[in-house]
Amino acid sequence: MAKQSIFGRISQLAKANINALLDSAEDPKLMLDQMVRDYTSSIADAESAIAETIGNLRLLEDDHREDIEAATEWGGKALAASRKGDELRAAGNTVDADKFDNLAKVALGRQLQSEKEAKAAEPQIASQTAVVEQLKNGLNAMKTKLGQLASKRDELVARSKSAAAQTQVMDAVKSIDIMDPTSEVSRFEDKIRREEAKVRGASELAASSLDAQFESLDDLGELTEVDARLAALKNPGSAGAIGS
Repeated sequence: MAKQSIFGRISQLAKANINALLDSAEDPKLMLDQMVRDYTSSIADAESAIAETIGNLRLLEDDHREDIEAATEWGGKALAASRKGDELRAAGNTVDADKFDNLAKVALGRQLQSEKEAKAAEPQIASQTAVVEQLKNGLNAMKTKLGQLASKRDELVARSKSAAAQTQVMDAVKSIDIMDPTSEVSRFEDKIRREEAKVRGASELAASSLDAQFESLDDLGELTEVDARLAALKNPGSAGAIGS
């Protein structure tokens, strides 16, 4: 009962604390640190309860030892009184002999009572001794679990930090992904391409206008030649000039 009561109470307390932490957890490290503190506190409660149980066992053992010593002592007194009675009876003093025999009976009665009390305590001592051993083993198991919890806490905190760092890297990569059409870099590139295309269009337009001017000059030259030949026809004297 003691073992079940102690560890049952502590187990319920620890479980309630852990469930509350899991329900309200925001920072994994803070949560795990609190779990370690709560479990450490539970172990301290267990140690206190077990120490009290061990103390009660030691009291039982002390009483048992005193009962055995008392039984031995009363047995010695009974023997001494009986021998004294025998001596007095042998000397013919039956009155005093009977008194010592009665004292011997009283001592024997006390001896029997002490023996009964000692014997009655033995099952309880054996039971409590077994409980104490179980409690000690349970306490050692709790301390082992605490070590595992602390180690798991360190592992989970490290993994949490690693996951957070990876998330930051992924977010950073996404924010500078130039292939992402929604990114600022991509939009800026599109703007530059449009400006470049506008420049090319203006260049083509300018080139077309220049070609037209040269074509008009060519047409003007042809008209001038035609007029010259017409003048030569009208003025035959200048034919040689045309031929030349």
